[in-house]
Amino acid sequence: MKTKSLSMLLALFLSILLVLSGCGDAAPLPDSGQEQQPSTDESKQQAGGELSYALATSPDTLDPARSGWAVAIRVYRTIFDNLVTKLPDHTIKPWLATEWTESADGKSYTFKLRQDVTFHDGTPFNAEAVKFTFDRIIDPATKSGNARAQLLPYESSEVIDEFTIKLNLSRPSASFLGNLSQGGLGIVSPTAVAKYGEQFGQNPVGTGPFKFVKWEENLEVQVERNPDYRWAPEIVDNKGAAYLDRIVFKIVPEEATRIGSVQSKQILAAETVPPQNIVTLEKDPNFQLLKAKPLGLPFTLFINQKKAPWNELEMRQALQYGINVKEIVQTLYLGTYEQAWTSLVPGMIGYNDALEGKLQPDANKAGQLLDQQGWVKGADGIREKDGKKLTLHYVEATPNREKRQDIATMVQQQLKKIGIDVKIELTNNLASVVYTNGNYDIHGNSQVNGDSNALTSFYHTPAEGERAILPNLSIPEIDSLLDEGAVTKDEQKRADIYKQVQQLIHENAAIIPIYVFPYTVATVKNVEGIKFDLLGYPLFNDVKIN
Repeated sequence: MKTKSLSMLLALFLSILLVLSGCGDAAPLPDSGQEQQPSTDESKQQAGGELSYALATSPDTLDPARSGWAVAIRVYRTIFDNLVTKLPDHTIKPWLATEWTESADGKSYTFKLRQDVTFHDGTPFNAEAVKFTFDRIIDPATKSGNARAQLLPYESSEVIDEFTIKLNLSRPSASFLGNLSQGGLGIVSPTAVAKYGEQFGQNPVGTGPFKFVKWEENLEVQVERNPDYRWAPEIVDNKGAAYLDRIVFKIVPEEATRIGSVQSKQILAAETVPPQNIVTLEKDPNFQLLKAKPLGLPFTLFINQKKAPWNELEMRQALQYGINVKEIVQTLYLGTYEQAWTSLVPGMIGYNDALEGKLQPDANKAGQLLDQQGWVKGADGIREKDGKKLTLHYVEATPNREKRQDIATMVQQQLKKIGIDVKIELTNNLASVVYTNGNYDIHGNSQVNGDSNALTSFYHTPAEGERAILPNLSIPEIDSLLDEGAVTKDEQKRADIYKQVQQLIHENAAIIPIYVFPYTVATVKNVEGIKFDLLGYPLFNDVKIN
């Protein structure tokens, strides 16, 4: 009996050991090259639910090569990754690229790429995908705008091996490497572009922390967590998969509705907070007000010099003196926006602060300039010359983004006082009216950009066959300086060059700078972790909903 009992106890003991061993660490499996995923319980614990985020306008497309709209970048920044990232101190760090070298002549860069990255559709990320992305941007058939401007002077790529690529430039470029961090140069899936063709912008596929789900026109865009993500850049804390399960970008142009939805907690976050709500939200403990300062070009009124009589310097100067920018900014933005003074925003390399306060409104001086040009006030107060009324065709987009339509109305009222009849055209088809047909006397625009070379797209005489620039000026001295600034590596020399460019633009009366845009986001209190990149675009890798 004792022997039998001991045998039974030993068997029971061995059985327990076997069961317990199943609960311990299993023997390691052969390395598959894939990071082990957390257990289901752990995934649920990490997941941050769904973030609803109201946008002020609708994206035009989610194809990085084809849209430079800031609102589109805010969405597709979640879907696409870049070769490099730019930190707040402007240093450039790895992202999809692990390292790079620049040739001695500055005309090529060789990048080593990550070997563990996959597109959302399962396509491997490699040198061929990078080559495809950049060649597509410069292909005229793509009709790329901002992305092409950021990528130039890129000419071609050489695939050295699966994860090594050499990018060839037509000339050295001081801004090229930094520009590779911009949203428009996000790397796209070649498989998805081939599959969707012209509809890729409605079916975007990248390698980013979120995957595209759907886009309901003028209603919302949905993206969901990419569970395999583990290659986030240094600019965020969470290098793995996002905590959020999903982001729903709600399209809510009407600002009272947009912010009211946050205040009623129907939506958890909303962008572009109206000035009248900023102070209230800052004082309310139930909400947060987040602020970023995007770099680039301020919102600016461009005067079309191809349209008479605005091709005359004195006529453009009359507009500058006749428009009271300070009144516009204070009235519409209640001290929450800064007045712009030049063609760059503060913080950009070479920002010319000597131009601050340089141009002040002066209705008498404006009137004198118009008199000198032979434009005399008629019985109705509108000036005439050779039997023709002095009218100005002001084109603005719909909807009323950042109160830009209200700016047009105030300009109309101010210029009427000096005898100019402003005809406002509101359109949802700027591409045709402004860029294809050039049918405007004044049009307002801005651009988010991290390098002062952005001035080239707006003020450099375009090459034959290239798209016209908004002010339609052609000044050889500006062209020469911009060409020099594009290749000069010395930061102080570049700063001096761009200061001169701004001075020449000012002397030419080519523009009327209006405001520096502060990107604001209102959230309910339990949303945490929204960060902003150098250009003021929101990053959602670290976001949690408590």
